[in-house]
Amino acid sequence: MNATSSLIAATSNDSIKWVRVASTFLPLANPISDAKVLTGRQKPMTEIAILFVEIETADGHRGLGFSYSKRAGGPGQFAHAKEIAPALIGEDPSDIARLWDKLAWAGASVGRSGMAAQAIGAFDVALWDLKAKRANLSLAKLLGAQRASVRCYNTSGGFLHTPLDQLVTNTDISREKGIGGIKLKVGQPDCALDIQRVQAVRKHLGDTFPLMVDANQQWNRPTAQRMCRIFEQFNLIWIEEPLDCYDAEGHAALAAQFDTPIATGEMLTSVSEHWEFIRQRGADYLMPDAPRVGGITPFLKVATLADHAGLMLAPHFAMELHVHLAACYPREPWVEHFEWLEPLFNERLETKDGRMIVPTRPGLGLSLSERVAGWTAQDAETGSRG
Repeated sequence: MNATSSLIAATSNDSIKWVRVASTFLPLANPISDAKVLTGRQKPMTEIAILFVEIETADGHRGLGFSYSKRAGGPGQFAHAKEIAPALIGEDPSDIARLWDKLAWAGASVGRSGMAAQAIGAFDVALWDLKAKRANLSLAKLLGAQRASVRCYNTSGGFLHTPLDQLVTNTDISREKGIGGIKLKVGQPDCALDIQRVQAVRKHLGDTFPLMVDANQQWNRPTAQRMCRIFEQFNLIWIEEPLDCYDAEGHAALAAQFDTPIATGEMLTSVSEHWEFIRQRGADYLMPDAPRVGGITPFLKVATLADHAGLMLAPHFAMELHVHLAACYPREPWVEHFEWLEPLFNERLETKDGRMIVPTRPGLGLSLSERVAGWTAQDAETGSRG
């Protein structure tokens, strides 16, 4: 028996013996406002709810996964995860697709999208992390990397609560860090302010530096038509979420009419919801979010459909996970740079020459920082360790 056969034989009978789920609330340094706040639909965001899942097998292999929620839903995700976690005990951790289905059926009455899918997502990420670690490969290498780095753009410096002079300063800070693009929030009640801010930043960056805008679903169809037409002059990489996140037909009309690409998809929470946009050509850039869609397993399905349709990819948020997934997409993607989750982990991602370097550490390459314990509101364990 060769070394590979011995390894397979040694691991094929492994089983999940212990699962821990934890509800953690990460405080943000400053309240965050986008167009949904200025239009009165939401309050400023002061924290992010994180659902952590840790899995350990009989052979001592471990995996770490996470999902998240903004403004509301964190306790609900935790409650659902706590209920379905026992379904994993005794299972082979390599059977990730089957286990996704098992977890979905364990809570079938609440559906296979939304909060239920987001709870499953944390387990799914943990199982993929475990599998990659057991193979001593980064997640990107396990899945089949296309590249060692990915284009990245910064969003956190471009929110609407940021004054214009600071907005311009933030673009310089991002470029000094080696970040390759800048995204600005738009969608204010006064469209003239949006135009002023985009015009000022475009002038500061020059005509060719990658610049994107994000309206966070705050325009109706006539307003989106007008704003997309005005923004054509600014040579944008994309205009994001100009309409309601479920308006595939409206997004498709904009994508067909304007030269500037249309981007959307971050709020969708199932493969079928993404398929509707792919089918209708409702996006030039599709923006799936792995934790929101239910983890890596459904994300890969979305990515395959998007690639088949010839779409470009720009995963939303959670760069610590999405840098691996974007590295596997056949067409050159973008990854969103958000430093908000950095306090949760001991490791940091590297940016250089406009690109984010894909970590080479096994799995996600992440370990929890000591501060996580102080931010954790509740946790639950099932099974036994050792």
